Amino acid sequence: MKVANVSFVAVPVTEMDRSRKFYEGIIGLTKSRDFMDGKWVEYDLGSTTLALVPASDDWKPAANGIGVALEMENLDEAVAELKKAGVEFFWEVFESPVCRMALVLDPDGNRIGIHKLKDA
Repeated sequence: MKVANVSFVAVPVTEMDRSRKFYEGIIGLTKSRDFMDGKWVEYDLGSTTLALVPASDDWKPAANGIGVALEMENLDEAVAELKKAGVEFFWEVFESPVCRMALVLDPDGNRIGIHKLKDA
């Protein structure tokens, strides 16, 4: 068995309009498509898709539930814009051997990483 790629990452949300305002208006993603009369919305990001999906009793938003990190062109600018928009930070920017990263909370409390790889 060989995994070829990450097909998509699904984020459970409780209010699609509110979540779209965050992911499109604040994060800056552009909707690629939607299904189920807009209850499932997808954003193509390189070879992967980020999908906002309806939360349910079996799949609830959670601060420790998903693990997605969005690669930013400029992390410092992204942090400044997110703070200006009043986005809550779970972790401020920290440095690892390979990247700089922070974790923010979306409107449902899901942790979303904002990330920038270091130059090789």
